[in-house]
Amino acid sequence: MSTDKMKSYCNGVSDEPLRYQTIGEALDRAADLYPDQDAVVFVQQGVRLSYAQFRQTVRVVAGNLLKLGIAPGDRLGIWSANRVEWVIIQFASAQIGAILVTINPAYRVIELENVMNRTEVKALVIADRFKHSDYIALLDDIAPEIKHCQPGEIRSERLPHLTHVFHLSDQHVPGMFSFSGLHDELGEADERQLKEVESRLQPDDPINVQFSSGTTGVPKGITLSHFNILNNGYFMTDRMGLRQGDRLCIPVPLYHCYGMVMGVLGCLTHGAAMIFPGEAFSAKGVLSAIQSERCTALFGVPTMYIAILADPDFDSFDLSTLRTGNMGAASVPPSIMQQVIERMNMVGVTNSYGMTETSPISFQTQVNDPFDTRVNTVGRIHPHLQAKIIDETGQVVPVGQRGELCIRGYSVMQGYWEAPEESASAIDAAGWLHTGDIAIFDEDFVCRIVGRVKEMINRGGEKISPTDVEVFLIRHPKVMDVTVFGIPDERFGEQVAAWIKLHDGQTADEEEIREFCRNRIAHYKIPAHIRFVTEFPMTASGKIQKFLVRQQMGRELGLNGGASEMADGVGS
Repeated sequence: MSTDKMKSYCNGVSDEPLRYQTIGEALDRAADLYPDQDAVVFVQQGVRLSYAQFRQTVRVVAGNLLKLGIAPGDRLGIWSANRVEWVIIQFASAQIGAILVTINPAYRVIELENVMNRTEVKALVIADRFKHSDYIALLDDIAPEIKHCQPGEIRSERLPHLTHVFHLSDQHVPGMFSFSGLHDELGEADERQLKEVESRLQPDDPINVQFSSGTTGVPKGITLSHFNILNNGYFMTDRMGLRQGDRLCIPVPLYHCYGMVMGVLGCLTHGAAMIFPGEAFSAKGVLSAIQSERCTALFGVPTMYIAILADPDFDSFDLSTLRTGNMGAASVPPSIMQQVIERMNMVGVTNSYGMTETSPISFQTQVNDPFDTRVNTVGRIHPHLQAKIIDETGQVVPVGQRGELCIRGYSVMQGYWEAPEESASAIDAAGWLHTGDIAIFDEDFVCRIVGRVKEMINRGGEKISPTDVEVFLIRHPKVMDVTVFGIPDERFGEQVAAWIKLHDGQTADEEEIREFCRNRIAHYKIPAHIRFVTEFPMTASGKIQKFLVRQQMGRELGLNGGASEMADGVGS
């Protein structure tokens, strides 16, 4: 059949059935099959738990959460970098049917308050600090009443749904429970209560809300079930060849699907070990963990691999145990992929495509795909999923023609948290999720992502809504108008750029704008490139022509080709 007769529709077939399990049931299975194998290793914390030990720890924490009044359906937030407590809470919340709300460690006061109130978070697990962030002090800015309350009896004006806070500090913190108290031994009645709650849980129950910025500037809470994420974690790591006894190095953040789904649940469903080098990414920390823990696989976004390869001590580490891995979340530079294969021994490394709304992965290359396929495409559709590419009228386009990519199947989210209209606009009546990404299929249904319908910026895997940043910058008293957009960047794939129009008679410089952003919005949202202008190119209807702004900025930065291609791909 000639390609002009073939429609851009494909579906993933597999002899491997979908797993209709809860996460608790999957953990029980793994602990029964591999009780003495390493399950979780946190190198920086010096923690190592076998699958049997991990299951027992999770059950104790889950039982104590129930004792303290955290019930199925309650929202339990976690605000922390990568720590063993994070993974324990991921499983303990699932064990009792509480819905885990994952909070970006880079969030500041405004973002934290918004996320917690949008989901009516009842309990919060909070680190004491990370890098320059004092989390307990930031929470005190929003809810100073906590320190005057008894633990479990919090009453806060700005966080009206919050009653429990569990801190990871070694110190006493007024108004908060210590996380260590969740390890208290359970009594017979506690065990019975836990088993009774577990018996009522279903794989289709919502278990996780992750926030991803939308084009409206208001972050959307993406609601995912046991069934969504357990299966996606399995099939993603299965395609990259993960197997029992493998040791996966996970330096990506847990609050992302990349860490908690692809990493944690991918290992769980294969009987592999989760190896976490540290709280945050460090090239040397990753190299050291690979060598000391004899890792066989590695996750990371391209910027991480670039930093690892550039480490001055790279050649002194033994990476001979590595075999496979994934390089996802952004475009892959061919030179980096080549070095990862040759210098890091990752001959089976894959590339992948997805979004949180699809749990997240829907396309992925194979371990034996040609080099060109692994760097210039995102591979083929995942098992048990369907994909199509449509034009502006909703018609499926012929193979070889670009259009919007749509996904249907088990991995599609349940919807945006308590946002039925937004959910209906993303998932149509036939169950197709409209990704907003522009794609092309070749005659073998290998997929290339060539742009975005939406103006989302992808900075090293962090998805940023331009409107989100615009709404914030317009608060600056000197700013009259602003447009924010993505610009190609060698290190991050894209960087945030802003054109700013000041009020008459006002002057400002780039540093003043960035200082205004610091400690108010996440660091990755702060514009790397700022230009002050007197006018914007406008359409006849009065809208800013972002593609012209992007092209002009690209010329100024010497990125003509990349910026023009991006604008064309987005269809601006």
